[in-house]
Amino acid sequence: MKLEDEIGMHTFRSPFQKAYLNILFTGNWLEARVESLIKPFGISPEQYNVLRILRGQQGKPINLFEVQERMLSRMSNATRLVEKLRLKELVTREVCVHNRRKVEISITPKGLRLLDKLDPLVEEQEKLLFEHIEATDVESLSQVLDKLRGD
Repeated sequence: MKLEDEIGMHTFRSPFQKAYLNILFTGNWLEARVESLIKPFGISPEQYNVLRILRGQQGKPINLFEVQERMLSRMSNATRLVEKLRLKELVTREVCVHNRRKVEISITPKGLRLLDKLDPLVEEQEKLLFEHIEATDVESLSQVLDKLRGD
């Protein structure tokens, strides 16, 4: 469906405004799809992102600052997210032996098992979301978004 119909706005100041609003709207639309998929598993999209970051460490702990830096939504409160995951026994928090001011975070086997359950569901969702778009257009979209962020 066209953005104009989705938000009931049929005139834009410029193509830049339309693109800006389309990106915001689409981002929220995509996040809602992921949220509905993972919500039955008792975690939020932000917590899912933290778990994926920790899995990427391949068993090596990472400090809270690095987790925050790598999150898709950098406005999230990483401390609060990690604590909620710790209470669910999906991650561990340990004080760094070399620097007591640092806290190191690791994913637990239970956290890895949860991601193993979620991965096929998320992959299927990604396929469904992009099934009507050519692979070359998807690559172009990613390149344009990278350019937008100045990369």
